[in-house]
Amino acid sequence: MDADLAAGRNDRVHTRFPPEPNGYLHIGHAKSICLNFGLAEDFGGRCNLRFDDTNPTREEQEFIDAIERDVRWLGFDWGDHLHHASDYFEQLYAWAEHLIRNGKAYVDDQSAEEMRQTRGTLTEGGAESPHRSRSVEENLDLFHRMRAGEFPNGTRVLRAKIDMASGNINLRDPTLYRILHATHPRTGNAWCIYPTYDYAHGQSDAIEGITHSLCTLEFESHRPLYDWLLDNLPVPSKPRQYEFARLNLTHTVLSKRVLTTLVRDGHVTGWDDPRMPTLAGLQRRGVPAAALKDFIKRIGMARANSLVDMAMFDFSIRDLLNKTALRRMAVLRPLKIVIENYPEGQVEELDAINNPEDPEAGSRTIRFSRELWIERDDFMEDAPKKFFRMTVGQEVRLRYAYYVTCTGVVKDDAGTVVELRCSYDPATRGGDSPDGRKVRGTMHWLSAVDAKPAEVRLYDHLFASPTPGSDGDIFDDINPNSLEVLPGALIEPVLATGNDSDPVQFERLGYFCRDKDSAPGRPVFNRTVGLRDSWAKQQKKG
Repeated sequence: MDADLAAGRNDRVHTRFPPEPNGYLHIGHAKSICLNFGLAEDFGGRCNLRFDDTNPTREEQEFIDAIERDVRWLGFDWGDHLHHASDYFEQLYAWAEHLIRNGKAYVDDQSAEEMRQTRGTLTEGGAESPHRSRSVEENLDLFHRMRAGEFPNGTRVLRAKIDMASGNINLRDPTLYRILHATHPRTGNAWCIYPTYDYAHGQSDAIEGITHSLCTLEFESHRPLYDWLLDNLPVPSKPRQYEFARLNLTHTVLSKRVLTTLVRDGHVTGWDDPRMPTLAGLQRRGVPAAALKDFIKRIGMARANSLVDMAMFDFSIRDLLNKTALRRMAVLRPLKIVIENYPEGQVEELDAINNPEDPEAGSRTIRFSRELWIERDDFMEDAPKKFFRMTVGQEVRLRYAYYVTCTGVVKDDAGTVVELRCSYDPATRGGDSPDGRKVRGTMHWLSAVDAKPAEVRLYDHLFASPTPGSDGDIFDDINPNSLEVLPGALIEPVLATGNDSDPVQFERLGYFCRDKDSAPGRPVFNRTVGLRDSWAKQQKKG
């Protein structure tokens, strides 16, 4: 863009984000959104939001609405520059007639299978259609009748007349129009022929005065066709196409076809399932838009395809939430402890920090009592030497509270530990001992008099393989443990009464956010990301 402006090829920067409304946007689209809207902002230009609504059989208003919400969620606004390819249907049709009149397009009666068979291969040219030599008059007549609805779906197409021997398959007489008797979300039944993406894309760019048409690398081989159409039509401007590498993430699939199948076949609960890589799914999982934008900035823009480790995305999420998320205590798998030397009926208030990274976040009051809940995983009856949490005879620190020691274990008839008996040191209030003795373990907890019930959903990678489908059927790689639901979790009272959807840190457990399934008296929390900084560890090791 700098070079184009410096050379005088452009006097401004005008980009566009052109999604097809046949599904929800995913994290790969976020890269394109940030690139198109972000560069327009950087250069003081503008970016259009344009819906590529050229296939009415797959497009729905639900998807249109979702796309607009997601772009706004990322912090971008198209202002008055909202467009649809369907806005230009009449002009595109007129330009198709222009190609026919100039001998650059013809109506082909071959079936889709016949066209595939005669298209050729990467090393051999294709064969010309027997209908390629039709006269201009016959082609115009057939094209008019296609528009009038005289022919069934699939019986005829309009093709550009370029070069069936070209080394670029996209120049071997590509299809420009096909017959589709379907109701369009915006134009209704006004049309029964629709332009292909390759035909509508460049011409829509030209109509809108786009200067830089940014596409992913798979469209690089389409660029000669993009330019051919602009060169052979009386378009009002000449945009240029530039390509960048698409986003590829481990444990993730960004194919709309696969994502649609996941939703349709019930592998997930919907497009906004927190396991989905859709922007709606990320929002529901509690991923801040700022973290997603930071991740995209970190990976940068390049022309070389690469596979990005999901841990790098988790790092961006964790890095932001560590600075902004309030700390709260929750117990996911509760185990009761009774502090036998603590006075019965006594409850005392302790001060707990809301965010050690943000002094202005202040503190809150939590209550301590004789009966508490701790994490079941924080107790081990026969503990190894380096187990520094709770076991019989070992002193540990309860965060913000006291040193406690497990003195006994209560089991049910099946031998399962159901309760721990403990003692505490009253002189260690706040977590420090007057005599300077140290303990290795610090644990979170909840007072039994305050703890409130909640459902907690632990989400993991939807696909177990880092490269789903690389060894066979992609759906065989679905992770059977991608969701664990904990209906008996306990949380601080302040989390039970609010309806804030901002992520919080459950101390020692991870970052969580309130799910839309929450109801009064029945809060539901989703895990956004764990606390372990695996990406940083990998970087350090490297």
